[in-house]
Amino acid sequence: MSDTLRCTLEPAVFGRVAVLYGGKSAERAVSLKSGQAVLEALQAAGVDAFGIDVGDDFLQRLSAERIDRAFIVLHGRGGEDGSMQGLLECAGIPYTGSGILASALAMDKLRTKQVWQSLGLPTPRHAVLASVEDCHAAARELGFPLIVKPAHEGSSIGMAKVAEVNELVAAWQAAGEYDSQVLVEQWINGPEFTIAMLRGQVLPAIRLGTPHTFYDYDAKYLASDTQYRIPCGLEPEREEELKALTARACEAVGTQGWARADVMQDAEGRFWLLEVNTVPGMTDHSLVPMAAKAAGLDFQQLVLAILADSIEARGR
Repeated sequence: MSDTLRCTLEPAVFGRVAVLYGGKSAERAVSLKSGQAVLEALQAAGVDAFGIDVGDDFLQRLSAERIDRAFIVLHGRGGEDGSMQGLLECAGIPYTGSGILASALAMDKLRTKQVWQSLGLPTPRHAVLASVEDCHAAARELGFPLIVKPAHEGSSIGMAKVAEVNELVAAWQAAGEYDSQVLVEQWINGPEFTIAMLRGQVLPAIRLGTPHTFYDYDAKYLASDTQYRIPCGLEPEREEELKALTARACEAVGTQGWARADVMQDAEGRFWLLEVNTVPGMTDHSLVPMAAKAAGLDFQQLVLAILADSIEARGR
């Protein structure tokens, strides 16, 4: 697989590349680590790259710097939700990853689920919470346990597993600190998988294991006891089924370049789509670099492949 994914372009072809990272979202700390790793890899490969920690002066930086293309490593709002993509489109600057629509859609967990449901793709039953009454109604309709999520956050920020109504109300209120729209889903009891897409190809699936209640922020970025299984342990035909489902899920959202989908498997072996990330993490704990390594690409080759797609992708 690695030969078809590997970038064959000379570094000079990319011109002056701005790595956009940091930002002001709740995922700033992760984005800073991801951006630094990407920047160092590009520079080591001979690309004329420099970093911009996206803040209030970003428009001035955009005007003052010569930027031939942008590598977006902004996680969360302001970088992964279509707003940065729209700004770069208006400025005529090519960029990595998905376009405006796919970025905005994937960032909205509720509307992503609605698109999947309209196509008959499996995703857990859910409800939207806007009041204490909604919490009681969701408890009656969905049962317990449940998982509460801010609809527009990543990195498991603001998420909580709940087992009764009072916990649900408290979790809804806590999630509301991050987002005015809060989602609650049926809890799927079983293994979690994450599957990356790179330049139209599905990378090897990773099975996640953690002693935590679920794969939360600490398990993703801080803990040393999180387990990553590659190969994922599924029978070959089941892994192919999982990959095909991921490809359909990403196609439905309209992702480009690279993305990562999170999927649960229940006790009966059925797969359930959770969400798609259009700017996945690139830290030393991150999953796309692990999947790329299993496909034969080291971190530098992965970064160059993502960047190359900003030249080769059609429809920009």
